[in-house]
Amino acid sequence: MPHARVILNPAFTVAPVRRRTFGTFVEHLGRCVYTGIHDPGHPTADEDGFRGDVIEHVRELGISTVRYPGGNFVSGYRWEDGIGPVEERPARLDLAWHSTEPNTVGVDEFMRWCAKADVEPMMAVNLGTRGVQEALDLLEYCNVEGGTAWSDLRRKNGATDPYGIRMWCLGNEMDGPWQIGHKTAAEYGRVAAETARAMRMVDPGLELVACGSSSSAMPTFGEWERTVLTEAYEHVDLISAHAYYFEKDGDLASFLASALNMDAFIEDVVATADAVRAVNRSSKRIGISFDEWNVWYQDAAPSVPPKDSWPVAPPLLEDHYNLADAVVVGNLLISLLRHSDRVLSASLAQLVNVIAPIMTEPGGRIWKQTTYHPFALTSRYAVGEVLRVELATPSHQTATYGDTPLVDAVATHDAETGAVATFLVNRSTSEAVTVELDLRAFGGAEVVEALTMAGDDPYARSTVEDDTSLAPRPVTATRDGDLVRLELPPVSWSVLRLATAAGPGAA
Repeated sequence: MPHARVILNPAFTVAPVRRRTFGTFVEHLGRCVYTGIHDPGHPTADEDGFRGDVIEHVRELGISTVRYPGGNFVSGYRWEDGIGPVEERPARLDLAWHSTEPNTVGVDEFMRWCAKADVEPMMAVNLGTRGVQEALDLLEYCNVEGGTAWSDLRRKNGATDPYGIRMWCLGNEMDGPWQIGHKTAAEYGRVAAETARAMRMVDPGLELVACGSSSSAMPTFGEWERTVLTEAYEHVDLISAHAYYFEKDGDLASFLASALNMDAFIEDVVATADAVRAVNRSSKRIGISFDEWNVWYQDAAPSVPPKDSWPVAPPLLEDHYNLADAVVVGNLLISLLRHSDRVLSASLAQLVNVIAPIMTEPGGRIWKQTTYHPFALTSRYAVGEVLRVELATPSHQTATYGDTPLVDAVATHDAETGAVATFLVNRSTSEAVTVELDLRAFGGAEVVEALTMAGDDPYARSTVEDDTSLAPRPVTATRDGDLVRLELPPVSWSVLRLATAAGPGAA
């Protein structure tokens, strides 16, 4: 059996664990909003029509932020349509997803949902069909206390206190020709800089995200970031990155190594941003908002309804995930954590029904997809500081990435409690790997819990009838002096929790 070794040392830190790493995304797309988070006829629905069972799952997932309302949807969105008396709101054609938007849920409803789910909103403004003034109007509506036209209208609509939204996305995927109002890098960089400058005149403390590339495969990747940041560097705080992964042509081994692409994507964006910083002789560093990421089988489920119809909330992008998909999601979280020095925010796309960890039936049942589990457990146990682990692992050949490490890992350490959590994946499609964790630097450790998500069939899925059969199960981890050993089955994700000498760590 192959062997891997992971050395942990509390002195070698990357950055604090960012709670915003565990964000997600709610877009007016398919059934994410309507019959997803909002389903007034559901038995658990509250007075605002929000499903209580969805909110419970969101809390269990450990969601920190929610990006809203898009996504492609935002590039044609008139936010004013979604405020005021619901019966007076206009229905509009949504060109992005060829649907009808009833505007039953808008800014005020979403903010009430955020309060109920205990999540931080991350608001996007339309820089596709709209611009600076409309962004300012929305900011005034949301964040100004009162005494102005838009803030007084918010108060009239029932929200006496301002929402105080801190994070704002300056448009969405403006590099994509599919985007309504698609722009060149120079065009977008200019409008992003002007919008950011104006928004800061209202509230200097905002955290603003410029659009980066919608994929590292885009022909403009790199040059887009350079051009946009040349225009907007001193006016924004973060630049976005988007990436989706799926198994192609039965190549499971390459799919399991998808985090290598995410690693490279992040490092290339960092290098480009830092090059602009050097040219500008700036003292600030731009962070990354990886605000769309997931497994998405883009050809497997419809992305638009039939062209002869404009339905409300049609089932779109409803991928059903398997074990291998969950292992990849767990590995992508490992990548995001180990880049916590520059990835300051991330959003799993999306939250409910649309390429999502949570699935619902309209008016009916709810269930967890396989991808739910590694996200929920990583969010729960990744606390304190991210550690820079030293990993020695065997490798194998993949068609996409060549020589590929079999094992990937990251660890976190909470100095206050002594809790250590190590997150691991085995990318092998056929071989188990024994992993040794070297904990000499901690002066000994006790195993608190070891959980592994694995199975005989990497394509097994959870269902509405049984959403627990693929959940992570307790496994045995043995301690031998300063070493802890754990066996990783093929195509598996694991978390190992330890209590070190620094504290009890078992909470």
